[in-house]
Amino acid sequence: MSYQWPMAAQDLFAERYPQMLNLGLPQRDVDAVRAAVEHMWADEPGGWVYEWSARAAAYAGARRHDLAYLAYGWAKFPSLADAAKLTALARQTEQYQLAAPGFPVPFDRRVLNLPHRGALTPVTVHLLGPAGGPVLIASGGLDSWKMDLHPLLVRLALDGGVQVMAFDLPGTGETQVPMTAVGGFELVQGLVEHARSIGNGRVGHFGFSMGGYYAAHSGLTGLVDAAVDLGGPIRDSFTEDNLKKLVFGMADIFGNALGFDHQPQPGELLALLGDYPLDELLAQDRNSPMLVINGADDVHVTQSDTLLFEGRRATDVWLVPDTGHVAASKLPGVVPVIASWLAEHLA
Repeated sequence: MSYQWPMAAQDLFAERYPQMLNLGLPQRDVDAVRAAVEHMWADEPGGWVYEWSARAAAYAGARRHDLAYLAYGWAKFPSLADAAKLTALARQTEQYQLAAPGFPVPFDRRVLNLPHRGALTPVTVHLLGPAGGPVLIASGGLDSWKMDLHPLLVRLALDGGVQVMAFDLPGTGETQVPMTAVGGFELVQGLVEHARSIGNGRVGHFGFSMGGYYAAHSGLTGLVDAAVDLGGPIRDSFTEDNLKKLVFGMADIFGNALGFDHQPQPGELLALLGDYPLDELLAQDRNSPMLVINGADDVHVTQSDTLLFEGRRATDVWLVPDTGHVAASKLPGVVPVIASWLAEHLA
């Protein structure tokens, strides 16, 4: 299930421009697409998916598959709400695999059948880096998925001394089941078990945005040997007051991930979020080593959801000044810190 919602396309550029650049696209090309886009949903000249797909096709024609998959990633952004977005995801996957021979790390794409709410569901994972050492399961969030974060994940593999196992959260990307707290935890447990079987037994969890929520859960429960939460909501971000304040379409991006087929009211969203706040785990003292980071000016995730980790044992907290959600404008400085921390705690 999925739905479209009223969204000003230029607002997304205003928010995501630093992420577009810091994850690998040339500024001149992003600026050109930004100037061409006039509206969000229609697959026609001036439309978001049309203009991003045209840029991606030009890259593909020039055999710049590395840029093509990133551009198709923005074409399908922020959710798979229509056929054009699904087509963009399929083309992104094709271009990503064409780019793979040029990756600076070994690459493998495989499908795992994992337990989910009494059945099995296929989860496609990408393995990045040499086998035999620690494994870092890693995901993006509600709208930036495993292929979109590839440049970041490669840096973690190279500089963190880990093999990355990248996946999409439930309700996003190539993962087919809708997002729930409990169902997501179950999928993560299956991924961790598989990760322990293919490396040296040590496993970490990195999460970007909503992925940080699941990474925090893994760290607080001690499921993994180390956990990194970059911009994850934890407790206060799941309140009705915060949901009403969400901007740049985030409430509807979340609504699509949760499986709605219509634009939900805040109360409808809130009714599905009762299991999400991690209060009970925060009250315990059994966490693995954790690194919790976010931008101080995040408009989606409350500052308190980062700062509440201050004072916990084996936990490092960094609220990065003068940047927003997932510290997107300062990723070039943040990613080396994460990689160094992973090397210390896993490798």
